[in-house]
Amino acid sequence: MVSSPVVLSPATLALRDNPIPALRQLAIDVTDEQVVISGLVASYYLKQLAQEALMPYLDGRTLHNRVAVRSE
Repeated sequence: MVSSPVVLSPATLALRDNPIPALRQLAIDVTDEQVVISGLVASYYLKQLAQEALMPYLDGRTLHNRVAVRSE
């Protein structure tokens, strides 16, 4: 049995290839209707950067930012 390669959405690639290490650790779930980001970051600034990184890739989907902030 040959498995088909996993195709990553442009939104997923936008976080995976982001130059900010904290953003590369976030989880992203993309469906036809929505994009959901979740995970943990150290500041509200990083939470906002994650959201802004995905905005160009929404293509009419709703963005749900479920990233939690835990400041040290």
